[in-house]
Amino acid sequence: QNMDSTLHYIHNDSDLSTNSSFSPEEERKSKVQDVVPQALLDQYLSMTDPSRAQTVDTEIAKHCAYSLPGVALTLGRQNWHCLKDTYETLASDMQWKVRRTLAFSIHELAVILGDQLTAGDLVPVFNGFLKDLDEVRIGVLKHLHDFLKLLHLDKRREYLYQLQEFLVTDNSRNWRFRAELAEQLILLLDLYSARDIYDYLRPIAFSLCADKVSSVRWISYKLVSEMVKKLYMASTSTFVTDLMSELVEKFCRCRKWSGRQTFVFICQTISEDDCLPMDQFA
Repeated sequence: QNMDSTLHYIHNDSDLSTNSSFSPEEERKSKVQDVVPQALLDQYLSMTDPSRAQTVDTEIAKHCAYSLPGVALTLGRQNWHCLKDTYETLASDMQWKVRRTLAFSIHELAVILGDQLTAGDLVPVFNGFLKDLDEVRIGVLKHLHDFLKLLHLDKRREYLYQLQEFLVTDNSRNWRFRAELAEQLILLLDLYSARDIYDYLRPIAFSLCADKVSSVRWISYKLVSEMVKKLYMASTSTFVTDLMSELVEKFCRCRKWSGRQTFVFICQTISEDDCLPMDQFA
């Protein structure tokens, strides 16, 4: 019951004190809470001490990162100030495994902290992970929809410009990365307007439809069919007409047989999923 109630704590602005001129005494007080024994929390926070990694366990920072969302849930968002410094330390840890662990759980932490704390403290860390190694980026990519849906609309739209960057990976043979991107884009269609879908997501979808790997292409056909459905249901019908014209131009009239085959598969998916009335399809 206590753990459930921590998700409903009202955010208090006084918890967000970011005054960098704290005295050591004030710094210590900023880590004090009354949910768990203070000695237990102090022991947990000390896991990020570099000397402990050398003398106790080289994996200790990774264990600390793995447990952090659970600790945050237990303490509640009103005690986030106790964990904030530790979280930022872990997010900049030299070991990519530590950063990867945080990247996979940042969406869960956002639910616990609420929109204000997420925008102030988690978004900068999230932005850093987007530019990290592929092993870290895959963590935020796998839960991209879960994280972005928690942000305000204006903040969410800022990421439209960065989605294209997911097409570039450290290793071009990492096709699962692009497959995951296609899966996430299907979910992201619900978060953006018809114009945003047409302007930003359409070019990425078309690029994925021409991918060298069959598994990526098959997910992309589903993405395009869902895009057609979404744009058809939007009040402005010009977007769906323009999209279908481009499908004909780009794939149906393609010189390569693979492009023409792609057009057939997209048509099949649109037809099977009832994305359009049959007269419109015709």
